[in-house]
Amino acid sequence: MSRKASIELRDLKLQTQIGTYKTGDIIPDSHLLDLTLWIDSNLVFISEDNMGNVFDYDPLIVDITRLASDCHYETQERLMSRIIEACASYPQIQSLEIGLRKSPVHNSSGSLGVRLNLDQEALSKLRS
Repeated sequence: MSRKASIELRDLKLQTQIGTYKTGDIIPDSHLLDLTLWIDSNLVFISEDNMGNVFDYDPLIVDITRLASDCHYETQERLMSRIIEACASYPQIQSLEIGLRKSPVHNSSGSLGVRLNLDQEALSKLRS
């Protein structure tokens, strides 16, 4: 029997600068990250309460926040690509879904985002 587990990060507000704006443009005041990581279920369904038995996602969060703030990005897609590369450095991650959205986009409302899914094969190719 095959089992998969996921770790879900939702609505992480990133301290980042994305885009180039001119006078009169709506400048987003937030960039929110959603990230779902699929891992082996043995890293979730554990018999002992011990950090050594689970996937420690804290270092990945540190990587993500560092990537978000370490430069100005022209596009959301570039920041997402760098976050995906960071995720690929963790062999426990089998596949992932990532979404990054900015808000507001018009009339002080709405959000606009980009979402990408990478299956196990795509993530393996990225690691090669």
